[in-house]
Amino acid sequence: QVQLVESGGGSVQTGESLRLSCELSGHMANTYCMAWFRQAPGQEREAVAKIDRDGNTRYANFVARRFIITRDTRDNAETKTALYLQMNSLKPEDSGMYYCAADGPFCGVRVAIWGDSPTYWGQGTQVTVSS
Repeated sequence: QVQLVESGGGSVQTGESLRLSCELSGHMANTYCMAWFRQAPGQEREAVAKIDRDGNTRYANFVARRFIITRDTRDNAETKTALYLQMNSLKPEDSGMYYCAADGPFCGVRVAIWGDSPTYWGQGTQVTVSS
């Protein structure tokens, strides 16, 4: 059974930073493709950043080099792995529920063509940015 648990959300002011974390528990955890999505009230869910099992990354245009996605690279991460999203220069429009998502195990898709419907999802962590 795969579980994703996010943490690190909170309330900040415009221009400040937050670091989101996600822990994935499951067999061969370090072979999953992983991603961050977000959803603001009344809006569609959208992809924020993705990373494949080789560490290749892809960002939404609105990120504009403000966010960095990374993942646990420990070789022995067979049952647990971690995903992170460092968010800098936050804006009010970045507010929303942020979700960790994953596909796998043995995800072989390249991040450039990985779609927006991963199989596994976390419960989300709230990010609120005030002006």
